[in-house]
Order: sequence, then C-alpha cells, then structure tokens
Amino acid sequence: MAVAAGVSFWALGLYVTPLEQEFGWSRSALQIGFSISLAISGIASPLAGKLIDRRGARFTIVAGTVLTVASYLLLATTDTLWEWYLYQSINAFFRSFMFYIPFQVLISSWFNRKRGRAVGIMATGFSLGVILYVVMQQLIDGVGWRSSFIFAAVALAVIFLPVGMLVVRNRPSDMGLEVDGEPAPTRAGGGRQLVEATGLTVKQALRTPNFWAIAFAFMCFFFGMFGWMVNGTPVYESYGIPRGTISVLMMAGGLGGVISRPVFGYLAERIPSVEAASVVLAAFLIGGFAALLLTDASWLGIGIFISCWFIGSAGGPVLEPLILPRVFGLAHFGAIMGTMFMVETIGQVVAPYIGGWIFDQTGGYDLLLQIFIGSLFASMGFFGLAHFLPNPRIPSARAALAGAVHLVARRAVQHAVEHVTPRERGAREAVGD
Repeated sequence: MAVAAGVSFWALGLYVTPLEQEFGWSRSALQIGFSISLAISGIASPLAGKLIDRRGARFTIVAGTVLTVASYLLLATTDTLWEWYLYQSINAFFRSFMFYIPFQVLISSWFNRKRGRAVGIMATGFSLGVILYVVMQQLIDGVGWRSSFIFAAVALAVIFLPVGMLVVRNRPSDMGLEVDGEPAPTRAGGGRQLVEATGLTVKQALRTPNFWAIAFAFMCFFFGMFGWMVNGTPVYESYGIPRGTISVLMMAGGLGGVISRPVFGYLAERIPSVEAASVVLAAFLIGGFAALLLTDASWLGIGIFISCWFIGSAGGPVLEPLILPRVFGLAHFGAIMGTMFMVETIGQVVAPYIGGWIFDQTGGYDLLLQIFIGSLFASMGFFGLAHFLPNPRIPSARAALAGAVHLVARRAVQHAVEHVTPRERGAREAVGD
C-alpha cells in the first residue's frame, strides 16, 4: 500500500509545476490528465472487482502489476498533451487491478472480528506512502520527472511481484485456516467445515437506498481528501511556501495516519455505527480546511489544519472494508466495492480539474477550499442518512412476521396431510381432490 500510494496518489501534485514549465501547458489542461485517468480508474473498478471475485486477488495483483509497470515506462516518454492523457489513463486502468480494491478484498476475506485493526494496520501503508512523496520530490527536482516514472516502475516490480506470487493467498481456506484464526467448526460426523461467505449480489445492492447513501457519502468525503492530496502542493506553493518545506508539511500530515488509522480501526470494532463515526471525521476535515482559509495559510492555520487532518483522515482507506461487509456481506464484496468505487471516483475525477481551473481563473485556491468544505458537509449528511437506514440483510419486522405466518401455515398443512390415511389419500386422488 505504501509503495503504490507513494508513487501514484501522493506524487500527483509534484508533476504540476515541472510539466507546466517544460511544455507550457495551462494548469487546468495539465490536471485534466489526472481527471481523465481517475475516470478511467472508476470505469475499471467494477471489472477489477468481478475479476477478483472470480480469479482471486492474487491473480489480479500480479497481472495488474506487470501492466502497470509497463504504463509507468510509457509515462516517462510523454512529449505531447494527448500522450499525457492517454498514458495516464492506461496507468490508472491497470492500477485498479493491482492496488486498493484487491487489498480491501483480501483483508475482508481474512478477518471478521478483527477486521478493524487489520484494515487499520493496512491503511498505515497509505500514510507511509508520503515518505515516497519526499523521494519522488527529490527525484523530480534533482534528476527530472521522467526518471521518477522509471523509479516508480522499478519500485512496483520489486515489491509487488514477489509479494503477489510468494506471499499473497486469496482466503484462509487456501491454507487450511479460518477467518481471524478461529478454530474451524466441525460437522456432526466429524471433519472440518469451512464457513462460506454470504451476502447480497451487486444487483440486489444497487436496489437498496443504503448503497446510494454510502456511495454518495464516500464520493463527497474522498473529494475533499483526495482533492487535497492532488492540490495540496500547488495550494501551499500559491501561499509562497518553498517546495522543500511543502514536503515536510505533506509528510507531517501523512505520517499522522500511521498512528490515527490503526487506532481508528481498533476502535471501529467497538463502534456500533462506523457511518456515525464518519460524520465526526468529516467535521474535523472541515475544521482543518476552514483554518487554512481563514488564516491565509498562516503557520497557526497550517498547524490547526495538520492536527485536524491527523484525526479527520483517520478513516480514509479504512472505511470501505468496515462499512460494506456489515451492510452487504462478503459473498460479492469485490464486485460491490468496485461498483461503488465507480461512483466514489466522480468526486476524485473533478477535484484535479476544478483545482487547476480555479487557479487559472483566480490565481489562488480560496474557492477550492470552500468547495472542499461544502463537499464534506454533504458527506456528513449522506453518512447520517446511511446510519439511520435499516440493514438490507436484516429482514424488517413486517417481513419477519409474514415469514413466520407463512411457515406456521405451511407446517399446519403438512401436519394435516400427515394425518390423512393412505385409503383417504387414494380416494381424493381418484376424484381429483
């Protein structure tokens, strides 16, 4: 998670100024490349989810890594704007198969009772990726942006291929183990019995209001979070902060997640509603962006922002594997998450372009910070709605009562049939009763 996030999401903002200076592209035109690539990633996500459900996360990680590495080498050859758009899109498409979604499916397949702490530990990798942000910044400023893409390709190949082929296993049963390491239940006649995952299909999930409330909540929430990751570097630059100092600030904000995300994951195992907790996280992010806006990114405002980001971003990659299995089950988790990710990505798609367009029009980013705040308020509303919606996998009281009445009636009929003698049954069949 650290390597993939560091050379992709964290590093995106570092390319804005160098490419702008070398090719003379406008900031909005350049950042359209990010938006197009993220849109392609959203389109690819349902395909990746279905492939993971069918072939397993291990296969998609290895195959996706080979193709993603090749796409980074393509990016290093960029010379025109259309190539920038095309190569970014190819990279984002294949990255969906090797990164994020397969990780979430793996953790959710291996852990249930301990899922919160497991995804919390996994999500620290996303935070640790900020260390590679610093490495990428040094490469881009010292050697050149083309070399940084080659470095990204080598780093992914060296880490992902050995881990994918030698370490990753799709589910505990592949190694004769059980979820959470619990002892396997035994059959009446002896022998081990593996517990099968259950849950809604994608079509069933799409017909529930829960899916859309959660999807729109994530869309608005990650618009603010991811929007800052892409635009954070140019926002700081617009306030006259040197790039070296910006690296330190971004690293400080990112490394906070190394502590906050495992803590949140551990607490989430004891929180009745992760959706309600997400409302609180969004409120902290709102406070951080407001501090930057109201103080013109003074050192006091930056300090408040980093503190609020430390808490508000504690959910981040932790939220989906904590919320979705509780609501929709695990049987089709990959496909459901991939489909939901397509909706989530809408917010991420528009964030880079909006940031560049606002800068081109106003010369600053105050309006962008205001939009971040408004989007996070919307996420609070959707998370609140998701909290109050009934779980679609738990039948309502009326449905349960109707089912009980039907079962009683069926048993009564069976009981009556059992008391009919063979002679009476034959007579009834003869007259067509």
